[in-house]
Amino acid sequence: MSATETISKIVQTYTLPAVGGGRQDTKKEGLQSTHSLAQFKSFDLTPAIGTEFPEVKIVDLLKSERADEYIRDLAILISQRGVVFFREQEISLEEQKLLGTKLGELSGKPKTSALHIHPLTEEKSAKGDHITVISSERLREYDLEDTTRLSSREWHSDISFEPVPSDYAILKVHTLPETGGDTLWASAYEAYDRLSPEFAKFLEGLTAKHDGNFFHGVAAGLGNKLRTDVRGAPENVGGDLSAIHPIIRTNPVTGWKGLYANPQFTRRIIGVTKDESDIILNYLSRLVHENHDLQVRFKWQKNSLAVWDNRSTFHAATWDYTDKRSGDRVVSLGERPYFDPQSVSRRTSLGLNQKK
Repeated sequence: MSATETISKIVQTYTLPAVGGGRQDTKKEGLQSTHSLAQFKSFDLTPAIGTEFPEVKIVDLLKSERADEYIRDLAILISQRGVVFFREQEISLEEQKLLGTKLGELSGKPKTSALHIHPLTEEKSAKGDHITVISSERLREYDLEDTTRLSSREWHSDISFEPVPSDYAILKVHTLPETGGDTLWASAYEAYDRLSPEFAKFLEGLTAKHDGNFFHGVAAGLGNKLRTDVRGAPENVGGDLSAIHPIIRTNPVTGWKGLYANPQFTRRIIGVTKDESDIILNYLSRLVHENHDLQVRFKWQKNSLAVWDNRSTFHAATWDYTDKRSGDRVVSLGERPYFDPQSVSRRTSLGLNQKK
């Protein structure tokens, strides 16, 4: 029996109500923007994902008398477009953390969710608990023999192994190779819209285990102690880096459905056999990495800054360089992932033609 036939057989009469433990009282239409950012020059990089503001300085928005309005509208735009890019940003680490905090707070995240502390972050790190240094040199310090050589396995949503994972993430790259080192993002909304209605209905009733316990080995390889204290939310604590999340997730900012399974952290679908789980997860992974028309590729320049919504995107680094590449990332925490059966797809909300 082929993989397609197997999936079809699994799907036939499966249906379940709301899934997950997050905020389910949000109106399905999501938050409404005041369009305060329309005065600034911007352009969409693709129809499905990615917007760039070539002239806006984030620090100016943060210091403006209209700061809260600007940042709230920016949060809504990021959640709608998946990822937003800025160039030539002279922003301090404290300002980067402030942006991460305000994006979530102004778009309604739980009060108990703060900035994330990555399990690999060293205690008394020079840049503090809430800055993750993304460094090519650091990655070379531990054994990579057991690492996949398939770039498609790089696709992920940040820290989806946490019970309360990320809403927004901010990365500023300050050290670059002469060429290479691009980052790709993919739309989880558009991936959902590529599913057939019956298969989508089936997946909406399922949950999956996300697992990041391989970080124990990474920490040992780096000679560090894994962070088992509270990592930005009271639910994110202890040494077991795993959580159960719905496969289809509702973004509370937009009210849109998106795929929430990724090859780096999603290990096992609950309620089906391992063989069935492997087949489904492999197909969902292919849906993301084999559809270039739901992706955007960003070529970094010095001090470029990207802000994305981890609830509704996947991203992957491109390891095609040998020179140094380094940047600073802030990861904000949102709500427990949930699926609201009253939520709608992006294409339905925007009145777009459905993919056949």
